Amino acid sequence: MANANIIQEKQEAVAVIAAKIAASSSTVVAELRKQLREAGIEFQVLKNSLVRRATEGTDYVELNNILTGPTAIAFGKEDAVAPAKILNDFAKKNDALKLKGGVVEGKVVSQEEIKALAELPSREGLLSMLLSVLQAPVRNFALAVKAVGEKQEAQA
Repeated sequence: MANANIIQEKQEAVAVIAAKIAASSSTVVAELRKQLREAGIEFQVLKNSLVRRATEGTDYVELNNILTGPTAIAFGKEDAVAPAKILNDFAKKNDALKLKGGVVEGKVVSQEEIKALAELPSREGLLSMLLSVLQAPVRNFALAVKAVGEKQEAQA
């Protein structure tokens, strides 16, 4: 009877892991904990065998290739980039942390892709850059019209 309870608990744990991977906008597989909690990111050390079972029959089965050694997973539900940024910054300062790969917006990504994502400017930074690019032609046109108007006034 005790074995049946243990098996049931493990099956439930597998179902919870599968649900978290499916519900997350990004999932980064790494080794860490504290700063993520502060950013509202759930971070757990999980048994590789349970994660493998959770990914069976899903689009995330490719994660099994990186599930070796001690593994921790960060589940980010709101910001797809936040887990990658925090973990990448921590990894730069701490050689013990190795990014392995993860899932971003439903796609399994490599370690290199996680690092590239982490190096992107924040959403606000990107929007600011876009706004500057969009304003430049309008600003230049306004300055040209002003210069033409001033030239015509000077001639009159």
